[in-house]
Amino acid sequence: MSIEIKDLSYVYSPGTPYACTALDKVSLTVDEGDFVGIIGKTGSGKSTFIQHLNALIRLQSGSLKVFGIDLSAKKPDLKKLRGTVGMVMQYPEYQLFDETVEKDVSYGPKNLGLSEEEIKGRVREAIGLVGLDYDEVKDRSPFELSGGQKRRVAIAGVIAMKPRVLVLDEPTAGLDPRGKREILSLVHKLKETSSPTVLIISHDMDAVAEHCNKVALFSKGKIASVGSPREIFYDDALLNETEMDRPAVVRIVKEMEQRGVILPERPVTRAEFVAAVKRWRDA
Repeated sequence: MSIEIKDLSYVYSPGTPYACTALDKVSLTVDEGDFVGIIGKTGSGKSTFIQHLNALIRLQSGSLKVFGIDLSAKKPDLKKLRGTVGMVMQYPEYQLFDETVEKDVSYGPKNLGLSEEEIKGRVREAIGLVGLDYDEVKDRSPFELSGGQKRRVAIAGVIAMKPRVLVLDEPTAGLDPRGKREILSLVHKLKETSSPTVLIISHDMDAVAEHCNKVALFSKGKIASVGSPREIFYDDALLNETEMDRPAVVRIVKEMEQRGVILPERPVTRAEFVAAVKRWRDA
């Protein structure tokens, strides 16, 4: 396993009249190679949770280990942690700040204390991985690029640190359907080539169903359930209680079942749906 979380709790403004419990004894295990969807209504604790993974928020209560780095230790190795967990926040293009693309992408690797040669190699590789031409964009201001290119540059700045875990907060927010497909395709490419373990916060249930092998459903600061997309999205009682939407495929299957059409299995992805309908038709 890569991430072990047990009884993680967090209170904003503790000891004041404004105290607010964001996380209440959250436990979760993430195995290396998992693609985990973090879902839940706004205010359910998702963002507070992921910000613990690279110590953007310091541990208050509970235990958290990331590839053996113990964040409950008196002096956790934060430099090693931030080279292990790459964090792409919502609208990452707002994180761009330097005068050229190359300088912006090199910021993280420089903080790791790498040699100039290693830094340059990582920057070139990261820019190529996100689908941009290094020679074409390296000397350009990131603020001159298109919206999609800016997002790719921001992601390149994270993966240039070669994290083993990639965490993304709403990576498709604000994108049109084509942009969403391109970013999710990029995330899969990064999973295969550089960061095998991925956690993604998303309000897009179709994307979670299509891409994730594990789903953690947050509700009121707790994890209401952890399971496969099929287990989560066909649990009517759970989704009704937590007021969560269902992926389009699941909604269609539910409608078919109400009309007496029972497929041989319950699909969650479009490909599974097409295959199930063909088997039902040919039966």
